[in-house]
Amino acid sequence: MKVLLALGGNAMTNADGRARPEDQISAAHVAMEAVADLLQHDVDVVITHGNGPQVGNLLVKNELAASVVPPVPLDWCGAQTQATLGFVLMNALDAALAGRGVARRTAAVVTRARVDADDPGFLRPTKPIGRFLPAEEARVLVEHGETWEDRGVKGWRRVVASPEPLEVVDAPAVRALVEAGFVVVANGGGGIPVVRDADGTLHGVEAVIDKDLGAALLARDLGADVLVIATDVPNAVLRYGTPEARPLGEVTASELRGYAAEGHFASGSMGPKVDAACRFVEQGGSRAVITSLDHIVEAITADGGTVVVPDPLDQGEN
Repeated sequence: MKVLLALGGNAMTNADGRARPEDQISAAHVAMEAVADLLQHDVDVVITHGNGPQVGNLLVKNELAASVVPPVPLDWCGAQTQATLGFVLMNALDAALAGRGVARRTAAVVTRARVDADDPGFLRPTKPIGRFLPAEEARVLVEHGETWEDRGVKGWRRVVASPEPLEVVDAPAVRALVEAGFVVVANGGGGIPVVRDADGTLHGVEAVIDKDLGAALLARDLGADVLVIATDVPNAVLRYGTPEARPLGEVTASELRGYAAEGHFASGSMGPKVDAACRFVEQGGSRAVITSLDHIVEAITADGGTVVVPDPLDQGEN
């Protein structure tokens, strides 16, 4: 069985959301203990991850140094955090596997995701990133070509495009490593957004790709059997936060789409995970599971979490 495991951003910070190096290393060890448990069940695993807190740290450094050195572009921030988190996760997973006497090799791939240069998101960037700044500090960054918006009493905040990912450019490299027996960390943060020029060359762009949609795309490209989206709750929940709240177990993609249309899932949290899970099974995946990190083994071996399956008609067509 081939599993694509998408770790949420909370998997790389401490319980308070801090992302100091020691916090990230400690959190990585906790996450990779769960992955090592999964690897004892005769599966191939590809790991992808969020990188929001880590990119946020780099953006603060950009802001503090903007009057001295040019800010590092956002695609570079994505590449740096992919490499750093890949290194941290590999070390943690190697330690967890060694403690179990499991002989599996690990690798990390700095991964690009192609987007359309004409994606509507580039016309009006709306994805907020980083921290709020006073107008005079934001002005320095605007002079470097960044887009910032006045958000009232909180100050100014940077906004960027969030285009649709179309292709994981480096999926063939990931596939080759998986076939050679590696546990691969790839496509962190949804992938480094790139566009293809008329001559076929690629270049990075200032954008952020939704990490869950990037995970679904990579899972499809790799022919994964199962997509597991690990978050901080064991199930997606209907009427979340109300006395009528109900966790979802097994559900078809069309049923889950219906619940989403009714407004059950917040756009900034569970919504993208639901969309990604539906996309994966709609495009041929056998099932997708949304659950917490400590339930990922059950997600593969039993009935754990919110299990999204194809509609009967889709199964017949496949």
